[in-house]
Amino acid sequence: MKDHTIGHCPMACEKLNGFMSRVGDRWSVLVILALDGMGMMRFNELKRHLGITQRMLSRTLRELERDGLVRRTVHDTVPPRVDYELTALGESFGDPIRYLGDWGLKHLEQIDAARADFDAKHPD
Repeated sequence: MKDHTIGHCPMACEKLNGFMSRVGDRWSVLVILALDGMGMMRFNELKRHLGITQRMLSRTLRELERDGLVRRTVHDTVPPRVDYELTALGESFGDPIRYLGDWGLKHLEQIDAARADFDAKHPD
């Protein structure tokens, strides 16, 4: 039997590719960080907080719900109220996402400097 760990990639990399390309996208990460930091939020709260379009937020939330990271709760009110929150699985994913966010904030100046240096050496 073959080793299917990430280091020996074949099956693991193939299966992880779709998940990582999607949950590693900008909006998925920001939605997870927002729900992790603020708890349950309504759709329009998330939209305003993130500065995201309605279409992109709907799509992102649907995919996160599909992966089991976000729970959608519809309340029978007029107008309908829909809340979003992280599931236990989503909360556990919050730890590595927070780490990634903290790393990014810690290194923003270095990243900006590297980009400026690269752009100066490679003008369009």
